[in-house]
Amino acid sequence: MANSITIPSACDFHLHVRQDEMMRMVTPKVPEGGVSVAYIMPNTVPPIKTTDQALAYKKELEALAPQVTFYMTLYLSPELTVEEIRKASKAGVAGVKSYPRGVTTNSDSGIESYEIYYPIFKAMEEEGMVLNLHGEIPSDPTNDICVMNAEERFLPQLEKIHKAFPKLKIVLEHATSKAAVEMVKSLGDTVGCSITVHHLQLIVDDWAGQPHHFCKPVAKFPHDRDALREVVSSGHPRFFLGTDSAPHPAHAKEGARACAGVFTTPLVLPYLAKIFEEIGCLDKLENFACHFGSQFYGLSQKEGFEHRKVTLVKETNTVVPENYPVSASNAEAGVVIPFLTGRDLGWKIASNYY
Repeated sequence: MANSITIPSACDFHLHVRQDEMMRMVTPKVPEGGVSVAYIMPNTVPPIKTTDQALAYKKELEALAPQVTFYMTLYLSPELTVEEIRKASKAGVAGVKSYPRGVTTNSDSGIESYEIYYPIFKAMEEEGMVLNLHGEIPSDPTNDICVMNAEERFLPQLEKIHKAFPKLKIVLEHATSKAAVEMVKSLGDTVGCSITVHHLQLIVDDWAGQPHHFCKPVAKFPHDRDALREVVSSGHPRFFLGTDSAPHPAHAKEGARACAGVFTTPLVLPYLAKIFEEIGCLDKLENFACHFGSQFYGLSQKEGFEHRKVTLVKETNTVVPENYPVSASNAEAGVVIPFLTGRDLGWKIASNYY
């Protein structure tokens, strides 16, 4: 087994960097984790619903991490118009994100029905924009729907949208189940799927009672994790990295109602090297993290930053930090607990250069 690998810097096609103090802490850590292309989620407060808001947000992020290529998205909502889609496309906004109402962080403005958005989807199809789907439906005890089957119950909706708009690029975000993997594989080449770092590692036992492993969608059964690992091991080109790294202060994760989200941004490639080595497919890491996503989206690094390389080396005592302070000057802002805190990853980034 290799003791070092050098690969292009990674493309993260699902990332939350938040706002204000949290944004200022998280955004510079994107390149530290070996990532140079970041596809940014719009579920801020308020949500990013217009082109002008997306461009203003992008400007803030570029000031904090100028070496990263940021791609922006809009939040699917009733206010979104066909005219705004045309404007967003011309401005370089890459996609539109759909959140079912109430299923995850800042999704209170999420949607309940897709048919009313078909004119939007048609315009997106024409403009070459991507539809990003948080693939769950809200819990409903009367219909036996909860966090463990909310993704599987959503999948017919994915199939329906794809059949209605076969040329529309659709990404099923952060897949967690065997059913999701099989559905994406069964559909056409315009349907892709992002997979997170943490879902390649966790099962339900790992987050039940452990708030810092709690995310939406939740990690599922061992056979579901096996399906995710098998599809990345196979080198399927429509399955690619989208970390869904989602920071929250520790007090928000450890409260009576834990916020959903796992924070992986500072160590994306070391986490992946550990996992891919453990499952015997370290040779598949480069395509999964660096190429398949950008090929599906048709997006790349901005001019002048195309040749960045990252070298990872095996090294013991490469321990994940206990926490990351949200603010150096404001202790009340709290700390963020990273994924696998205190664990020895066995891999670290030795160089991260152009």
